[in-house]
Amino acid sequence: MDPHNRFCHNERCWAYGRAGEGHIVIHSQKERRYKCKRCKKTFSETKGTALYRAHKSHELMVAVVTLLAYGCPIQAIVAAFSLDERTVHRWQRESGHQCRRLQEHLVEAGEVLLEHVQADELRVRVVGGVVWVASALSVGSRLWLGGVVQVRRDRSLIRTLLERVRACGAFQSLLLCTDGLSSYPKQALSVLREPLRSGKRGRPRLLLPEGLMIAQTIKRYSRRRVKGVIQRIVRGTEEAVRARLNATQGGESAQINTSYIERLQGTFRSRLAPLARKTRSAVRQRATLEAGMWLIGTAYNFCCWHRSLRLPRSGANAEGRWTERTPAQAAGLTDHRWSFHELLVFGVPPAAPKRRGRRPKWLLEAADDAA
Repeated sequence: MDPHNRFCHNERCWAYGRAGEGHIVIHSQKERRYKCKRCKKTFSETKGTALYRAHKSHELMVAVVTLLAYGCPIQAIVAAFSLDERTVHRWQRESGHQCRRLQEHLVEAGEVLLEHVQADELRVRVVGGVVWVASALSVGSRLWLGGVVQVRRDRSLIRTLLERVRACGAFQSLLLCTDGLSSYPKQALSVLREPLRSGKRGRPRLLLPEGLMIAQTIKRYSRRRVKGVIQRIVRGTEEAVRARLNATQGGESAQINTSYIERLQGTFRSRLAPLARKTRSAVRQRATLEAGMWLIGTAYNFCCWHRSLRLPRSGANAEGRWTERTPAQAAGLTDHRWSFHELLVFGVPPAAPKRRGRRPKWLLEAADDAA
């Protein structure tokens, strides 16, 4: 048990959501509970995680979530572990919520190097209609930047996705490659603007960064077959786009494409049954699709080796030929491969609520030390 990275879960406490300040201590090793010295409240180790108040063993839940993340059918899990189907659905939903909070806390913290990003959408059949799943990928680190699920494939879907991409890191020298959907360049030119502070009164002007580049791959179809591909540069020079493609894709003859995000979508299709083409496993609820998307995407980032990211080992005493890495390791978000247990028990600190009244003395001292 490590109380250093724990935080208080009492919303009425002034230390709510604050970690690493020494006010959390171990209350019981046997019951695995912590205690906040500010409000004197105790809480369990799994408070605020996917394993909180789990009526089954944690090992069983972690094993089931691992199988779900790799595409095992729910009916097979029910038959193998003698579980109720509603229990498996609840675990999938809770682990999806946990993965979404983790993704927003670590990936969307603004520390990802955004040099080359690809975005694309998936058409998903649901009971009574169709929904669209839009995703984005950082090509250099193969990091999944997030996804959005909406009923219509319109500018609202694309705008929400680009807002998630913007929250992941600096986009001043970003190359965005998409398909021929016209909403991408329009919404990118609107979302990826920055205010120009002049010190004068009034609303500042919103300008696009000089290094922002946007390119599209437009496919021409004839009788449901691709007959030609048109490469279009919306913003930026051809030399700058080619240089960025060669730097991020590791080749001197790289072309404008969306192959990396399409490969990731193939992984999603193989691990989430409703995303497969011509499937009978239609989604009944949108929340189930979102939970599965966040679970698979976050596990892909933190728990899965990526073969294209491995590095050759150096030294005579090195064990093995390669050093394996996950997309999160390549992006600098972590220094090791996470286990699924670590993924489900990671405590995501909540945002500090706005409070009225005088702050306590210890909080003012902590603010002074941080400054």
